[in-house]
Amino acid sequence: MFKIFIILILCVFNVAYATNTEQINLVDTWVGITTLGVFIVGYYVIANEEKYDVDKSLPALFVGIFTFLLIAVYFILNGLDIKLVHEEAENVILEIAEIFFFLFVAMTYIESLIYMGVFDKLKYNLVSKGFTYKKLFWATGFIAFFLSPIADNLTTALILSTVLITIEKQKKEFLVPGAINIVVAANAGGAWSPFGDITTLMVWSSGKGDFLDFIYLFPASIVGYLITAFLLSLVVPNTKPEFDANIPIPKMKEGAKAIIILGILTIVMAVVSHQVLDFPAMWGMMGGLVLLKIYSYKLKKEYGSEHFDIFQSMSKIENNTLMFFFGILAAVGALYFVGWLTLASVIYEPNYLGATYSNIAVGFLSAIVDNVPVMSAILKANPNMDHANWLLVTLTAGIGGSLISFGSAAGVGVMGKLKGIYTFNSHMKYAWMILIGYFVSIAIWYVQFDILKFY
Repeated sequence: MFKIFIILILCVFNVAYATNTEQINLVDTWVGITTLGVFIVGYYVIANEEKYDVDKSLPALFVGIFTFLLIAVYFILNGLDIKLVHEEAENVILEIAEIFFFLFVAMTYIESLIYMGVFDKLKYNLVSKGFTYKKLFWATGFIAFFLSPIADNLTTALILSTVLITIEKQKKEFLVPGAINIVVAANAGGAWSPFGDITTLMVWSSGKGDFLDFIYLFPASIVGYLITAFLLSLVVPNTKPEFDANIPIPKMKEGAKAIIILGILTIVMAVVSHQVLDFPAMWGMMGGLVLLKIYSYKLKKEYGSEHFDIFQSMSKIENNTLMFFFGILAAVGALYFVGWLTLASVIYEPNYLGATYSNIAVGFLSAIVDNVPVMSAILKANPNMDHANWLLVTLTAGIGGSLISFGSAAGVGVMGKLKGIYTFNSHMKYAWMILIGYFVSIAIWYVQFDILKFY
């Protein structure tokens, strides 16, 4: 445990970052110090966006864009080869584009399904069954766990937290553990799918694992989640929520089922694109967007322009989330380029902490900093570790964000939906339950990957 604590402290200042090629070291220059300072200040604002009433995409974009401009100015003033900055910026843009367009298509499909009434139907079906709060707790949790691998953890958390607040608007003894349950389920479910979380998408896109490799994380993901969910369920009341039987039964619009099928086909295309054709996964996703656009044209001809408009779905996409990822990945790229993130690469060496202890600590770091920049740094570092440990860091970075309410995109999203109810303090009251599940997941990984060698 002491080793894990040491690596966590080191990582807070120097996220594990290494490279196989020689890098320019600018950490002792004014641009190196300024880049680190701007990143720290920017991340402070991101972590306190509610306090300052500033959307997290603004400081993220500022840090990402401004730091690269500073580096370019430094190179020009000192007569260095500006082409190096140009090439690094192009590499960053390429990495961001693959994630950006993948998420763009996924969000478009989700917004289309919302518009077609699919999730309204789901909410009604849950509430009208006469389930107790405890049964609703388990139902929303399982839906989140199995929807997240398809829809991504943020989208899943937003959808299911809307379901929660529809069921009950005041009873905190249901809403708080229910919200935590959704966050934990969404993050755990996203860990065993290549596109269930931004971090797993990044690992998959970088070629650290094939599509089927992530499925081997299913036992660790679900057992850890079930342990936490069981502990949380003990504080959920067993009474029934009130239900107005006079509420009209919502109906899905014509074409909704076809869009569901197209969404599944789009996922298949993304997998084939990456695994078989060796294209970026976003290429298959963009192909799926073409199919949705064609179907949108068909619906327009049959039912009129008001029935379904794909551009209306696109307009509802959370662009601030996409901009946040752009900015934060660019900022990590800048830290990498000036050399700050090479300083802690030694901790992955066997004579220090080694891969396993380092990867366990990554989970705690992702809860504090956010798993996206952490995973971006590790992938850029490319530490020398085996396939099992690459899957371990995928697992810990994904589920570790659940330890703190703002440690993951899913948690931040639910805090926004349940303002004043699901807060940092209400989350930390049950954090020990999440921590138990976290270590259970790691124990399952150890038995499966290290002892049984089943992967």
